[in-house]
Amino acid sequence: MFKVIKTSKAGLRHGLLKIKSGSLATPFFMPDATRGFVKLTDNEAVTRTGTEALVVNTFHLYLQPGLAVIKRAGGVHKFMNWSGPLLSDSGGFQVFSLIHKNKKMGKIGDDKVVFKSPLDGSRHELSPEKSIQIQFDLGVDMMVCLDDCPPNDFSRPDLEKAVDRTIAWAKRCKQEYNKQIKKRKLSGRQRPLLFAVIQGGAEIDLRERCTKELVAIGFDGYGFGARPVDKDGNFLEEALSRTANFIPVNALRFALGIGTPEDIFRCAQMGWDMFDCVIPTREGRHGKLFVSDKALISGQKLNYSHVNINNSRFAKDFLAINQGSRLTELKKHSRAYLHHLFRMREPLGHKLASLNNLEFYQKLLASLRGTKK
Repeated sequence: MFKVIKTSKAGLRHGLLKIKSGSLATPFFMPDATRGFVKLTDNEAVTRTGTEALVVNTFHLYLQPGLAVIKRAGGVHKFMNWSGPLLSDSGGFQVFSLIHKNKKMGKIGDDKVVFKSPLDGSRHELSPEKSIQIQFDLGVDMMVCLDDCPPNDFSRPDLEKAVDRTIAWAKRCKQEYNKQIKKRKLSGRQRPLLFAVIQGGAEIDLRERCTKELVAIGFDGYGFGARPVDKDGNFLEEALSRTANFIPVNALRFALGIGTPEDIFRCAQMGWDMFDCVIPTREGRHGKLFVSDKALISGQKLNYSHVNINNSRFAKDFLAINQGSRLTELKKHSRAYLHHLFRMREPLGHKLASLNNLEFYQKLLASLRGTKK
């Protein structure tokens, strides 16, 4: 299903992934369609940005609209009318973040996690087995094991516990995955890929131990777990680089939640194959546009800048939002008009800015692959 075609001297990998909903050249970026949609956009426009795959959120879709609705629709692809590849996370990051922020919202145990819905306060349980069952019911192409996702200020002993629990849960996820494969009679490209998550914070030895034990269980790919920064906000460059090298060459390497253009650029050079993040759309909704008037990559340099369309200097800027875009709406509307839309708090402005950023990200990944978007 996945093959590394070549690796550059710098470490950048070019590969091809074949799954049930299509083929993807690596490295690639997946925008977050958290609740079954990319905020303030539509699938047709998202596709025109060059986007081929999306990430959906198990936790949020389980709570709203609920599995009954999605199963009745025929799976999440049909529910959201998206024919391309979809990856679902395990729901663990959201549940653990909820509890770490407020202990009254739930309890983490070795067997499962019990939590209250942030929507209505109702009680729910999430175990490794249930997370896998939910993701099979969603019908995605790629799914992720439930892991113990620690905050970035955890002590060494707490990180060790998170690693131990992550490994134990990965075993249970793999067992449930095999049961579901047999039960649903899936094989070949109809079989969803399963990713395990590597924990250990900034502790390299913990990342290595976690990786080795997960590899012994056997997965299609491995992700870098938890936030990619330490408690002081420093990027975990060494941990990311070393962890990538711990992962077998023939397995997919998923840099979860990364990130900024700079972080994607340097992580791709480390050999990471897959990226996802809310940054392009979230920043777009706040008026931040990523722009580049020349080749995005020249040698080992990333060429781009960003502008805040809310700035008054754009009030009389009648240049196109992005003259080099292949999206008509970004070429025909001016920056002055976009500035006006943001001043009026018109959702169309958020959509245009988000599309600009999504296209920028896809051009960045195409440049890393040596192709055009």
